[in-house]
Amino acid sequence: MCAQRSTDVQSFMDGVIKRNPGEVEFHQAVREVAADVIPYIQDNPKYMDAQILERMAEPDRLVSFRVCWADDDGNVRVNRGYRVQNNNAIGPYKGGLRFHPSVTQSILKFLAFEQTFKNSLTGLPMGGGKGGADFNPKGKSDNEVMRFCQSFMTELYRHVGADVDVPAGDIGVGAREIGYMFGQFKRITNQFTGVLTGKGLEYGGSEMRPEATGYGAVYFLEDMLHTKGEQIDGKSVAISGSGNVATFAAEKINHRGGKVLTLSDSGGFIYDPNGIDEEKLAWIKELKGVRRGRISEYADEFTGAEFHEGKRPWGVTCDAAMPCATQNEVSVEDAKTLLANGVSAVSEGANMPTEIAGIEAFLESKILFGPSKAANAGGVAMSGLEMSQNSGRRAWGQDELRTLLRDIMDGIHGRCYEAGLQDGGYCNYVRGANIAGFRKVADAMMAFGVV
Repeated sequence: MCAQRSTDVQSFMDGVIKRNPGEVEFHQAVREVAADVIPYIQDNPKYMDAQILERMAEPDRLVSFRVCWADDDGNVRVNRGYRVQNNNAIGPYKGGLRFHPSVTQSILKFLAFEQTFKNSLTGLPMGGGKGGADFNPKGKSDNEVMRFCQSFMTELYRHVGADVDVPAGDIGVGAREIGYMFGQFKRITNQFTGVLTGKGLEYGGSEMRPEATGYGAVYFLEDMLHTKGEQIDGKSVAISGSGNVATFAAEKINHRGGKVLTLSDSGGFIYDPNGIDEEKLAWIKELKGVRRGRISEYADEFTGAEFHEGKRPWGVTCDAAMPCATQNEVSVEDAKTLLANGVSAVSEGANMPTEIAGIEAFLESKILFGPSKAANAGGVAMSGLEMSQNSGRRAWGQDELRTLLRDIMDGIHGRCYEAGLQDGGYCNYVRGANIAGFRKVADAMMAFGVV
């Protein structure tokens, strides 16, 4: 790391880009944070003198490794696995494992960096990490997935532990994959510890884990609306995705009296002007979670619904939008379309789903905008609660966990609102999340000295 003090965003980013060439996703994530944090650092020069942001943008360690496995035909296959341990200033590294062909070092570094701030905002003692592999579990048999997961964990076990690094699931890593990995960890180490979260209830998992991210994003949306004296009740909502985050966000919107208009997958999106109610949502959960079907089948099943192939749902007129699919799924053009159609609130359920220019468009229009590091922190918050349950050898019920999740999301919203409130009464939640998340980690790092 160079000794030069970065006094403005561009000079800081020039250094980040030079040290991390070609990692555009990572550059985007760091730039978004730096734009808000560097002015704050200029007002608090102790952080500049200690080069806190420079240290945060350099992972503690990045591990990459070969993963060899055999498919059902006996062919040897080779994938690449990663674990990025970004920062453990406030607790063990915590963040998901992603199995998807798109996985690269850049994407995982951006996710681990983002995770550091997200975990800080929860108020729980968790550092930031992320990992995964360029393996696609779709189309693979259970035995193929098992062999891959066992090979993956045979290397990963060296770098994780209940008080070191506690991975969770992410895209492509559900209950099946977590089970295979935990079984291999237990076999290798002869330990039964809470080294993974998202486990099955039978072996240390927590109630409410599948629901947590989607529910949390809706709670954050609700808290933002409350600052304007508004409710979700009666509002129409466009949601992207059709996995756990999207479907449980839709479920909670229905609970609050809203109308869900859209869901999507990689093939396109469905639009149902009558609303995707509880019965229709149950059908989608069975379609995606059991039959592994495509969202286009919805339009064949329910009268009045439309399927729009190869498109995103952001052209649908709605009161609020919840991007819950993947990164950069809301372009600046999408943002402008949503604004032109009268959207008043956006709560991000996916990780960094809105391009920087799109975020700027939302903020310039002064709508309610909940960034992912705050709005989708419900999932990792529930993972933190699972860690607590594992450490105490106990299990909390759904009612208690639902109350704890609601309280945590309230706390996240409060910290973002306090740090992001501007003259004139508008809250820039992006700035608030970045500064509030940074401040806690930075103060811990300052306490440790130069380490």
